[in-house]
Amino acid sequence: MPLALYDTWSRTVRPFSPIHAGQAGMYCCGPTVYDHAHIGNLRTYLFEDVLRRALIRNGYEVRHIVNITDVGHLTSDADEGEDKMEKGSRRTGESAWAIARHYTDAFVADWRALNLLEPTLWCRATDHIGEQIAFIDELERAGYVYRTNDGLYFDTSKQDDYGYLARLDRAGLQAGKRVALGAKRNITDFALWKFTPPGVKRQMEWDSPWGRGFPGWHIECSAMSAKYLGAWFDIHCGGEDHIAVHHSNEIAQTQAAHGTRLANFWMHGHFLTLDADTKMSKSSGDFIRLQTLVSRNIDPLAYRYLCLTAHYRSKLSFSWAALEAAQTALARLRNLYWSWPEGGCADAEFIARFDAQVNEDLNLPRALAVAWELAKSTLPPATLRATMDSFDTVLGLGLRDWKPVKSDIPENIAMLLTERAQARADKDWAKADRLRQTLSTLGWKVEDSKDGQRLIEIGLETAE
Repeated sequence: MPLALYDTWSRTVRPFSPIHAGQAGMYCCGPTVYDHAHIGNLRTYLFEDVLRRALIRNGYEVRHIVNITDVGHLTSDADEGEDKMEKGSRRTGESAWAIARHYTDAFVADWRALNLLEPTLWCRATDHIGEQIAFIDELERAGYVYRTNDGLYFDTSKQDDYGYLARLDRAGLQAGKRVALGAKRNITDFALWKFTPPGVKRQMEWDSPWGRGFPGWHIECSAMSAKYLGAWFDIHCGGEDHIAVHHSNEIAQTQAAHGTRLANFWMHGHFLTLDADTKMSKSSGDFIRLQTLVSRNIDPLAYRYLCLTAHYRSKLSFSWAALEAAQTALARLRNLYWSWPEGGCADAEFIARFDAQVNEDLNLPRALAVAWELAKSTLPPATLRATMDSFDTVLGLGLRDWKPVKSDIPENIAMLLTERAQARADKDWAKADRLRQTLSTLGWKVEDSKDGQRLIEIGLETAE
C-alpha cells in the first residue's frame, strides 16, 4: 500500500507523491525558546518524527528542517504585546540571548530523550535576519506591504483566498472584531517588521531599509523554508493551533512573493489535553515538562509509547494512570524483545500488515496493535526479534538500545532457557517439559506467563 497522508489544505487523505523523485522536503515549526517545552508541544514533534520515519521506510531521502524562534514571536498571534524573548528576559533577569541558548539546549535535550531523529538542519531566526529583510523587500515591491507608526504590515485584503487553509470567515471576522486595530487596515493583517519604539532599547534589534527593529514571527518560516527547501516543497508540519494564523500567514507571504502555497502537504498534530478537555499551554502556567515525568520515575520513551496509542489527528487526553500503563506496556515489550535471540529473518506477512497501517495516514495505534499480535504469535523467537527490529524503525522505541539489567544467570542456564523458549514456540511441549525439569535439577525454577518465561533461582539443595 503506497503512503497516503492527510492534507489540511485539501481536507483529504491523498497519496504522497514527491516533488523530486526519491526525495522529500519537510519543514517543521520549532519552538519559541523563551521557556521550556511542555509535553503537549512535544507530542507534535513525536508525530513529525514518525512521519519522517515513515517517509524513510518508503524509500525517500528526507531533508528535515526545524526552526528555532529566538526573536519576533509577539505575546499574541494578533501582533500585540511584546516579543516573547524580551518578556522572558524580564521574567528571569537574564539577557534574551542567554535565554535563547538555555532553552534551545533544554529543548534539544528533550528531543534526544524522546529518541527523535536529528533534523538535517536546525535554523535560528536570528541567524537569518538578512533573508527575512530580503523577503519583506520582495513583498513590498509586489505591493502587499503598508507602513504604520509601529511597523510594516501585510495587506491580506489583496488576496481573495487568504485563510483558505483554515477556511476562515474573513467577512465575519472583520465585522465582529472586538479588539482595536490600531493602524492595521484589516483584522487579519499581520506584522512583517516591527519598529523599535522611540526611547526603548531592545536587546534584539537590527537595522533595515525601513528603520531599526525586529521581524514579525511569520516571516521567519517563509524565508528559512524557502532558503533550505525552495518555495515549493513537499510537507510543512506543525500543531493544529498554527492553522488559523501562523500557517495561513506563511502561505499568504509565499503566494505573494513566489506564487505557491509553500508546501504540497500541510500536516498538523492535534492537542494533548488535560482534565475537562483543556489544552495544555504555557500561557496558563498549567503545563507538564518532560523532566516532570523523569522526576516521577517515568521513562521519556513511555511518553513516546503513550503518544503512539492515539492517532496524530485525534486529541489525546493525558492522565498519570494512562502514562503509567504505557510505561508498563513498554517494559513488557522490552523484556519480550530481549528474551528473543538474534539471527532470524523478519516475517514478510507481519511486515506487510504493519506497513499497511503506517502508510494509511500514520495509523500508529493499529500498527502498534500489529506489533503486539507479533509478540504473542508462535513464530520462532529469532523471527520475532528481527520483525520487531523492523517495526521499531518506525515506532522509535529504541528496543535495541535499551539493555536489561545484567543478570547473574550462568551462560549454560541462559542457553537452556532460550532452547526452551524455542520449544514452546514450536509447540513441542514434551521437550519444553524436559528442559524445565533439567533447569530445576540445576537449581532454577521456570514460571510461564503471558509475558514469557520467568527464571527463579531455587538453589541445588532445594532442587534435590
